[in-house]
Amino acid sequence: MDKAGIYLSVPFCRQKCSFCNFASEVHPFSQLPRYLHALQTEITGRARLWRMAGIPSSGDPPVNTIYLGGGTPGLIEPEALGKLLGTVRSCFSVDEEAEITLEASPENVTAENAHGWASSGVNRISMGVQSMVEDELRAVGRRHTAETVGRAFSVLKQAGICNLSVDLIAGLPRQTEQSWETSLEALLRLDPPHFSVYMLEVDDDSRLGSEILKHGQRYRAAEVPSEEEVAAFYSAAAERLRADGYEHYEVSNFARRGKASLHNEKYWTGAPYFGFGVDAHSYDGERRWANTDSLEHYLEKIAQAQPPVVDLKTLSAQEKLEERFFLGLRRRQGIRASRLNSDFDVDVHQKYSAQIHQFREAGWLETDGDWLRLTDSGWLFSNEVFAGFLA
Repeated sequence: MDKAGIYLSVPFCRQKCSFCNFASEVHPFSQLPRYLHALQTEITGRARLWRMAGIPSSGDPPVNTIYLGGGTPGLIEPEALGKLLGTVRSCFSVDEEAEITLEASPENVTAENAHGWASSGVNRISMGVQSMVEDELRAVGRRHTAETVGRAFSVLKQAGICNLSVDLIAGLPRQTEQSWETSLEALLRLDPPHFSVYMLEVDDDSRLGSEILKHGQRYRAAEVPSEEEVAAFYSAAAERLRADGYEHYEVSNFARRGKASLHNEKYWTGAPYFGFGVDAHSYDGERRWANTDSLEHYLEKIAQAQPPVVDLKTLSAQEKLEERFFLGLRRRQGIRASRLNSDFDVDVHQKYSAQIHQFREAGWLETDGDWLRLTDSGWLFSNEVFAGFLA
């Protein structure tokens, strides 16, 4: 079995951003110690809990990535973080050189925290920057400034953590072509090894998205750029980053050579990963399952020595094939038809001939010998392509 990844969910934030559609909340921080204890209990008792949930054990594969997401796991005290990672190491065979990523907000990066993170084994930071323009940051509830980001970079490098990733969001309220360029250029001067560039998701799961769908005025919804502008911002960023030497290796991700996210690659290549905590998801090669997205329900289940799993599905061969399509096409490399033909006893070009023809004609998909991949313009319409193959 491929080496696995571990995801640890820490759904605590000091302030909920208006664009956020994750299962994170402004929970009282008095609950954080109890939550971390429950998280460690779930990890140590995983075999029994999974068995109770109907998930057969196939043994624990070696682990080479750990990812702490949220929420804002950077809010965990370094000592508590060390204990949490120690629990993971005691339960799994973790590679000595494993990639260990911590999501952090720029304002959480202090010298004390950075050295504590490094001491616990964290060697990669994913920083939620989103914008380097103060007006945009305040519009969505972010607390940092461009200066805060610069100081965070300096502090982390002094602590020996140089593998840094930054998030940018195209489509924030009040964003313009000029302000987007300002954010991009300011971050390029800091030279992070990795960028994640997202287009604003408009759905009912975030306050801003819900307000946009209702054509309301709250959360500066009326000041969000048009879909055409957001697409143009994304395309401009992709072009600028590629020109600066970043590899556009996945729809939203750009990396210097050798700095792609090893953990996120597991999601796109079908490698196993195991999630612990609120709203954490897992995949063992045959099954997908997810924990409850309610903190109260999660704590209650763990206290009762019951599994927090609320969704479990064993994938059919057809579902596995479909996943290989829409996950594989997210990557610049694309998907190899002969590999799918062999793995699933299917002729991909025959089975999906209509979709391949349709998306090639649209200029969204290209074939290169044995490979199918999205074109540069196809990145913008990836959801339409994925939906077409799933249909």
